[in-house]
Amino acid sequence: MIVDVFGIEAFLPGSQIDVKPIRDYDVFVGKTMEFKVVKINEEFKNVVVSHKALIEAELEEQKKHIISKLEKGQVLEGTVKNITSYGVFIDLGGVDGLIHITDLSWGRVTHPEEIVTLDSKIQVVILDFDDDKKRIALGLKQLTPHPWDALDEKLAVGDKVKGKVVVLADYGAFVEIAAGVEGLIHVSEMSWSQHLRSAQEFMKVGDEVEAVVLTLDREERKMSLGIKQLHPDPWEDIEKKYPVASKHKSKVRNFTNFGVFVELEEGVDGLVHISDLSWTKKIKHPAEFTSINAELEVVVLEIDKENRRLSLGHKQIEENPWEVFETIFTVDSIHEGTIIESNDKGSIISLPYGVEGFATPKHLVKEDGTPAKLDEKLNFKVIEFNKDAKKIFVSHSRIHEDKNRAAVQEERKAKSGDSKPRKSKSTGDKIEKTTLGDVTDLAALKEELLQQEKKDKK
Repeated sequence: MIVDVFGIEAFLPGSQIDVKPIRDYDVFVGKTMEFKVVKINEEFKNVVVSHKALIEAELEEQKKHIISKLEKGQVLEGTVKNITSYGVFIDLGGVDGLIHITDLSWGRVTHPEEIVTLDSKIQVVILDFDDDKKRIALGLKQLTPHPWDALDEKLAVGDKVKGKVVVLADYGAFVEIAAGVEGLIHVSEMSWSQHLRSAQEFMKVGDEVEAVVLTLDREERKMSLGIKQLHPDPWEDIEKKYPVASKHKSKVRNFTNFGVFVELEEGVDGLVHISDLSWTKKIKHPAEFTSINAELEVVVLEIDKENRRLSLGHKQIEENPWEVFETIFTVDSIHEGTIIESNDKGSIISLPYGVEGFATPKHLVKEDGTPAKLDEKLNFKVIEFNKDAKKIFVSHSRIHEDKNRAAVQEERKAKSGDSKPRKSKSTGDKIEKTTLGDVTDLAALKEELLQQEKKDKK
């Protein structure tokens, strides 16, 4: 700024007008003030003046006087000097103090500008200061009674309250039911469901919600709330709504290695064990059978009300087909099948009616001596049927082995003839045929043994 001093134009830097930052220089135009000459340059005819230099010494004395009388709990008037995101700086008359954002109001404050404005004069209380009293902590909310002290004395556990969601985290939501009075709704108290979920799925900051007071500690100034309590607990009459053997539609929520977790309704979950998914298929993982969010029809097998667990089954929707399979896949019966899976221990065979059988490697050798391959369609003989274990053991090799064994027996029978006399009208004919047959077979057998001995010698 340019200052007229006895007709001489002097320069006044903005930083030398006052000890505090100046936001509007126009208020000083035309104003008469005292200045101290701090610099003269005769060569350039330049004069620099300062008003700040005059008041600094006076302020220093004032500052020492204020600091000497500072006490914790003392209430002073100050001027809002600066506002930051973390707090407000207050000028106490040459001495600065800070009101942290958490000490502005008993309620939650997003930014200090919600509470104070620049250059406004406010009453503050001294909370703390360091040994040199250079850092002074101030409070504003401490000048008003704590909201918990004004909380309705009749408020008790079980009462319904309304409030606004002010903070949201994965584990829950803080709801302000009065200025400075908050309660926590844990995510587990938001729904009767046992699924692991986050609070963001139920509400957002700013929502007006109704809740039930679950715990209330006035001394610790803590309160827990719940919203699921506004609705009846679905497990109270679980036996009536989902009796054993009743059929229901459910929604697939989650998989584990041992089964499928499904939801019958909000808060009512159940487990379908992997062994209860299918009568016929051997399922290694539930993902082979169904998918997340898919609809699955189930039967209630068992109810554990105390632990809130339902054992469910899907295969029980239909009657046990193994009663029928027992009459179809009898031992030694032959069926067409396809090799759908193989490993070192053997192969799984897809048989008619959706049934699966198992064959070890030695039972997968074909007539030409080569092993059966994956996806190959062949005939298989049932060698064992276990209804209780729901297992069928089959063999392809057994078919041609039995066939060859039968052929050999027939051949031997044909070569050896019938050692017993045949019934005939003529006794002479009967004896003659038997004798000739025996001689011929014996001669042939002897010749065969001689030929074999010659081969062995070679």
